[in-house]
This record gives sequence, structure tokens and C-alpha cells, in this order.
Amino acid sequence: MSTTPDRAHQSAAVAPPAAAPPATAEATPPAPSARARAGRSADQPGLAPAGPRPPANTPAPPAEATPATPPATPRGRKGAERREALLDAAEGVLVAEGGPELTMRAVAAAAGVRLGHLQYYFPTHADLVAAVLERVLRRSAERLAPLLTADAEAADAPAAVVAALLAEQEDARLVRLFAEVWALAARDAAVAGAVRGFYDDYREQVAAFLARHRPELPEEERRARAGVFVMLIEGASLFRSGVAAERAPATDDVLLRTALDLLGP
Repeated sequence: MSTTPDRAHQSAAVAPPAAAPPATAEATPPAPSARARAGRSADQPGLAPAGPRPPANTPAPPAEATPATPPATPRGRKGAERREALLDAAEGVLVAEGGPELTMRAVAAAAGVRLGHLQYYFPTHADLVAAVLERVLRRSAERLAPLLTADAEAADAPAAVVAALLAEQEDARLVRLFAEVWALAARDAAVAGAVRGFYDDYREQVAAFLARHRPELPEEERRARAGVFVMLIEGASLFRSGVAAERAPATDDVLLRTALDLLGP
């Protein structure tokens, strides 16, 4: 058996240590760690206190705070435009085909959109009908308000109101739209309630007009006149627009005189 490995092992065990490298002028101490620097910063002048350390996963704050821009939503300007376009299509179906044909699929087809797109804005048929009705009545109320809140003390105020209301009846589409709304109200209690609310407000505005123009009239008389005036004008729309009859100069003259008598000289 060879003894060479044993002698090599003994030589390695007694070998003197390697000589140390010559000393330099001065060894540079290692740079302190970030944790050490943070720990000493509170005691060194010119350094801000370290303070509590944020959690490890906390993102760094932005260099400069800027107001965030809210994301676009379907209820923004474009969403409102799409909603109005869908209501335009629904009104078109209502005027051209009538209330029974005002279905979700018919409106989607008229608007050129998928049924799901229409249902995103109006989930149910009831929602669609309510939105159509609300817009029709709101627009009509917006047209009435300036007429009935104008200077009622002017001598020609009643004539101006009657002329403006009768001029609206020359819009056959608007009259047909209201005729269909009345038909819907005859079959739907919710629609009927909204229509009654609209005409209640209409009568109140006429009564307020009379209170300014004819303050000598008792309140009960003003309200009665206002009710008859609304019935006269609204009923006349069917007979002056070609829906129930055609306009005739003779009947227009009597209509105008009767309406003016109700509002006063």
C-alpha cells in the first residue's frame, strides 16, 4: 500500500501560513449600508431624520401630484348623445307605427343597433316608454314656460300666448306624438299618472298667468278658466292637424276668440 497520500497530508498540516500582503497606507472602511445610514441620520447634522420605514411593497410617490382625469363613462357626453339618438328612434316608431308597435326590437332596428345596446341604456320596455314620455313632456313644458311666464300685464299678452300655442299645432309630427302618448295613457296607469302630472302643471301655469293678467278674478274662477283653456287648446290640436279633421278658417276664428275670452281682454 502506498504511503504518499499520508506524507502529503502531513506536509499540508505543518505548512507555515502564507505571508500577509504588504500593508497599504490605510484600509478604506466599507460603505455603511442603507439601514446603517438611516439609523445614524437623525444624529448627523444636515440629514433629515429617517422616520418610520414604509412597507416593502409600498410604491414610490409620484414626483409631482397631478389631478387625475376621470375615465370616460357611458353617462358622459357620448353616452348622452347615444341615449338621445335611441329616444329619437323610439319617437319615430311611436309616431309612424303607434304604441302597440313600440317594442324593444323595433326601436333597436330603427336605431340601427343591437338589442343588447338598447337594453344597456333602457333595460326594459317600461324603462324605454318612461324615458320617451319624460322627454316628450319635458320638452313641451320647456316650450310652454316662456310663453306663460312672459309679461302678463302687457295688453297683447293673451293673444301672443294663444298664437304661439296654435302655431305648435302646425307640427303634425308633434301632434301625432301626443296622440300616441294619450293612447298609451289609456292603457298604462304609470303613463297616465305622468300625463296627468304634466297637465296639472300646465293648468297651474295658465292659472298663474291669469293671476297676473286678471288679478280681479277670484282664484276659483281663474282655475276653472285655466282648465277649460287647456282642454280647448289640446283638443283642438287633433282637429287642426289633420288627425281628426282639417283646419278651416271659420273654426279657427271662433277658436281664437274663445281662447282669448278665457284669458281675458
